[in-house]
Amino acid sequence: MAYRIIDHPADFGLQVTAADLPALFAEAVHALFDVLVEVRIPAAATVSFPLEVVGDDWPDLMVNWLREVLYQWTGEERLIRSVEILSISEYALAARLFYEPYDPDRHAVLEEIKAVTYHQIRVAPSPAGWEARVVFDI
Repeated sequence: MAYRIIDHPADFGLQVTAADLPALFAEAVHALFDVLVEVRIPAAATVSFPLEVVGDDWPDLMVNWLREVLYQWTGEERLIRSVEILSISEYALAARLFYEPYDPDRHAVLEEIKAVTYHQIRVAPSPAGWEARVVFDI
């Protein structure tokens, strides 16, 4: 996983890099859940569901994507384990997400995140391929 935590006065952020856009959006989810939850005992199997989001541009698409994924955690108690990007354009993303249900006996919550913000959002090409910078409200 290619990400690092960004220091921020009241919140925290992630900077994610990947070779291409599908990998960037998938890695952003992996980085988010790596910060949110420690998996003590993995589930034997995962369940999947489709997810589609839209946005006005790459940064807006990233914020909307991560907001939907964060809702899966906070609203549905789904711990996303892997992501398959089915299609992506500057205005829409379709994916299949694989998750295991949250179980306090198998998972430890590391961080509480209230929201994905537009503050300092960035999604752009980089020397390594693509890079995203996202700040979260904690």
